[in-house]
Amino acid sequence: MKLIVGLGNPGEKYEGTRHNSGFMVIDHFLKSFQDAKNSLWENSPKFKSDIAKIEWQPKHGELEKVILAKAKTYMNNSGLAIRLISDFYKISPNDIWIIHDDIDLPLGNMKIRLGGASAGHHGVESVREHLTTDKFWRFRMGIGKENQNAKIKNQKLRGVDDFVLGHFSGAERGKVKKLIKRGVKAIETALEKDLDTAMNRFNTK
Repeated sequence: MKLIVGLGNPGEKYEGTRHNSGFMVIDHFLKSFQDAKNSLWENSPKFKSDIAKIEWQPKHGELEKVILAKAKTYMNNSGLAIRLISDFYKISPNDIWIIHDDIDLPLGNMKIRLGGASAGHHGVESVREHLTTDKFWRFRMGIGKENQNAKIKNQKLRGVDDFVLGHFSGAERGKVKKLIKRGVKAIETALEKDLDTAMNRFNTK
């Protein structure tokens, strides 16, 4: 069983913001799934998340049960919801995939990796804290601006918060659509083949 979680903040106020890139990718993944009409999001107070359960049947290999989740605990406490789900279903960290925005990657870039530092991402920090390990998979979706990441990181924390909680500009929307599509294809490839194949195919060089 796999647990695939999109990180973000719940509520209309945060829809479409850079920090909700994880929500966007997992929403589009579910919509693209062939049984999506029978796999709508369900509010789960027990898991403090919106949940959808699907079954992925690779062309070659065994059927994989998958839980999709969007934590409703807000970004900075995402780990609480993920821990509740993983404990209940006895899912190991190695079978948990976290989809999240990454200001250190230029918009449109993507990196899949196992473990590693949070690099100041509060959602990832929360997941590390609640799982007591960093050995979960991360699909890092680039939201930064070319040659401006250093400037953003050197600003006061409030400046970074304003940036990630802001909406994509009209000029950025083309790259955002491509990034979301790339993220969906990466998840599909990882489920159909494996994570190594997904990394080789979709990680930005």
